Amino acid sequence: MAEFFNPEVVWPPFGAFSMAAVPGNGQVVQLKGQVALDQDGAVVGKGDMAGQLVQVLENIGAVLGAVGGRMADIYALSTFTTDIETFMTLGGIRARYFEPPYPVTTTVEVARLYHPDLTVEIAATAEIPRARYTRFA
Repeated sequence: MAEFFNPEVVWPPFGAFSMAAVPGNGQVVQLKGQVALDQDGAVVGKGDMAGQLVQVLENIGAVLGAVGGRMADIYALSTFTTDIETFMTLGGIRARYFEPPYPVTTTVEVARLYHPDLTVEIAATAEIPRARYTRFA
């Protein structure tokens, strides 16, 4: 399991994130950026960033689950959003998916994602304990 820390020599986290994480002895898995598409590839929640964020996090959980992972195995997130002001009001949604210690997080506002109806994309890095990791077949 990754080791998380928030050193006192920098500002304290103001949300659901940690300052740093160091992977341990598990299987590191890098997830492609997930967007709000359903299983058939249709956009979910057009015009609803909260709904899209839920779908993105559900997709991340599904991909991790396919190899024995859980949301708690995530140690880093890179988030891209078309409206950072709105995204910053949705911390409560993230808090439903993550518990302390929180993943390290980078959030960037972008002009557009690959489809004009998408508002958020999140890439994740997880470390799954080897006893739980299952190779995807």
